[in-house]
Amino acid sequence: MAFRAEKLRCHWIPSGLVEFLLHFYVHIAVNASVSRSVLLRYLIARAKQRVNWVLKVYPYPATVTAFQLGCGSLMIITMWAFNLYEKPKLSRSQFAAILPLALAHTMGNILTNVSLGKVSVSFTHTIKAMEPFFTVLFASLYFGQRPSLWIVGSLVPIVGGVALASFTEASFNWIGFSTAMASNVTNQSRNVLSKNFMLNQEEALENINLFSVITIISFILLAPTAILIDGFKFSPSFFQSAANQGLNVRELCVRALLAGFCFHSYQQVSYMILQMVNPVTHAVGNCVKRVVVIISSVIFFQTPISPMNSLGTAVALAGVFLYSRAKRIKPMPTQTS
Repeated sequence: MAFRAEKLRCHWIPSGLVEFLLHFYVHIAVNASVSRSVLLRYLIARAKQRVNWVLKVYPYPATVTAFQLGCGSLMIITMWAFNLYEKPKLSRSQFAAILPLALAHTMGNILTNVSLGKVSVSFTHTIKAMEPFFTVLFASLYFGQRPSLWIVGSLVPIVGGVALASFTEASFNWIGFSTAMASNVTNQSRNVLSKNFMLNQEEALENINLFSVITIISFILLAPTAILIDGFKFSPSFFQSAANQGLNVRELCVRALLAGFCFHSYQQVSYMILQMVNPVTHAVGNCVKRVVVIISSVIFFQTPISPMNSLGTAVALAGVFLYSRAKRIKPMPTQTS
């Protein structure tokens, strides 16, 4: 495997920003509000792009995903060990209910990382803008929740814009496209089922502990699987060989650790928001977040985009705005004779 010694075309994130994110994260955990949580997700999503650099120079998505989950698991164990948050006591029925969520979480993240390693960041996140469509579909299939015609209509430009952006994407390949689309299926299945779990009064866990348990189970499931898929791509001898081929191992490790921290923090806040809103609104919020990710990734990686690609992205994001307006339209009361 030939490694690419790439240099990132941007400055490091200032340490003050990292401290700000940490303090803001703690503040939200104590006194959460949707607007502040969404702002934090935008900031963390911006920093989380560093995982894309890691995947460019270290093309082992299963190992990278396992490392990210390992970073999250370490943060969670530290939180519980120092009594920063009360450790949950899981019953067998709770574990049985959470296991499918962990499986979906594992698959969703590894599929996303595979896509990010195959196509541009902006293209992956344009495909993932279809999340609201899958959320509406699964909410209807699993729980019989039928959306209004206004909401369904607002999803059409999202799907159409994604299709237009896909057909005009310079970095398009079927592996990147299909894994991004498959991650929509797994992630939105996880979110819909997680929301149902949160609403179950008998089995419910608070969002921080629910996501913590999901993360640890996912790491336990993925760690041996990553070794089977990628092999031992983290031994001293392997990194020595990679360094001889031009890979900056120290820079890779530092950026991987930062990406792991941002990865866990971003997804933890995502679950905090999921407890406050319904899954479709949550998915649309993700799409709004992708505006920042797509635009910053074009600047961050200097990704070339065509006018038609830009049009497709704009149409998809316009659909997100229409959805936000459609959500405010209240159904007409039925006339009773």
